[in-house]
Amino acid sequence: MTSSPYDVLLRTLDPESRRENALPELDRKPDPWESSMQATCECLSWRGALDNLARRHAEDALGETIYHDFPVHTRSVVVTAHTLMDHGLIVPDELRARMDAVRERFNRD
Repeated sequence: MTSSPYDVLLRTLDPESRRENALPELDRKPDPWESSMQATCECLSWRGALDNLARRHAEDALGETIYHDFPVHTRSVVVTAHTLMDHGLIVPDELRARMDAVRERFNRD
């Protein structure tokens, strides 16, 4: 099996998660991390590092293909990471290390 730089993202899908398919699941208040991520994307766009329209088009395309099994509310973050890797702004090993550090903080007693 061939390894892809995006495996780091694909492996984040919890086997217990499922794609939303009902309006109540889709129509909800965003979690704080979602609002922070959107604000970060706005700043990256403002500074010219990540065009918002291109990111949204990528979210539509990749969210229905590569990341179709991810819950809708999490697709924006995996597509943003995917796009940042495409632009060379972050590499898979760096992303994996940061994700491991965050998991470690969450799993502390």
